[in-house]
Amino acid sequence: MSGYISGLLAMLAINIIIAYSVFVPASAGLLNLGAAGFVLVGAYSAGALTMLWEVPLWLAVPSGAVAAGLVAFLIAFPILRTRGIYMVLATFAFAEVVAGVLINIPALGGAAGLSVMAYAGLPVVAPAAVGVVCFVAWLMATRFGLSVRAIHDDENVAHLFGVHLRMTQVVALTIGGAIGGLGGGLLVHQFNFIDVQSTGAMFSIYVLLYVLMGGTQTVWGPLFGAFFFTLVPEALRKLSEQDPSLKFLEGGRYIVFGLAVVLLMMWRPQGVVTRTMLENLRSSLRGDKVAPTGGGRA
Repeated sequence: MSGYISGLLAMLAINIIIAYSVFVPASAGLLNLGAAGFVLVGAYSAGALTMLWEVPLWLAVPSGAVAAGLVAFLIAFPILRTRGIYMVLATFAFAEVVAGVLINIPALGGAAGLSVMAYAGLPVVAPAAVGVVCFVAWLMATRFGLSVRAIHDDENVAHLFGVHLRMTQVVALTIGGAIGGLGGGLLVHQFNFIDVQSTGAMFSIYVLLYVLMGGTQTVWGPLFGAFFFTLVPEALRKLSEQDPSLKFLEGGRYIVFGLAVVLLMMWRPQGVVTRTMLENLRSSLRGDKVAPTGGGRA
């Protein structure tokens, strides 16, 4: 396997992990625009352990995930006191605070960023992504997952059926933060470098789009979103290099990509992968009558 393909697959695996860090809270009705904050906490924690204290990679990366999960747990209580757009702004502010703190710590590289020597590689990153997908799929099939889906569909009805709204959302945000920290720990050790500028506001917006485009109704939505956002821009870039008639894609591929996103969100505001879509797919495979597709809440 070439270095280019290996690097692209590793980036895809990391994007999948980070997408699920946003999906778990989103499935409980929490839109998180602070994914970069949890990624930075996990990345800098794991990077500091391997670089400054020579902790093995297999221990440093999970430690970064635990650190990010702990931070997520602590900020969950004040954040959950907000609602709607104010919650989105609160998570965004959290990411900016984390960036502001880290950029002023000289021991961690400051504005120049953190460089590490330990290298993860595809054999480490890919199994981690598979493990995260399997874990979230299992989680959504548990009683907790049913509670999360109930909150996502209708908080008032979920409360009437005995679901503890606040605790369920705290757990969802904590798990999401830990998964984001895991993605950050792998990210810094895949590229041997991370800085605050590369994980800024646009980073969080892209990750949120992974989930919203893929869909929050099923566990497979973020997987589709991560594949789309990672592979489509790169495919457009490669096409522009190979075909002179498509040279305009070299500078305009993000315009083409952006238009595709807008059109997709217009036609499928609930996301590409929905429960109805999967139920119809299962019914068609069994030979049953397929129900008409519906929108549903994103």
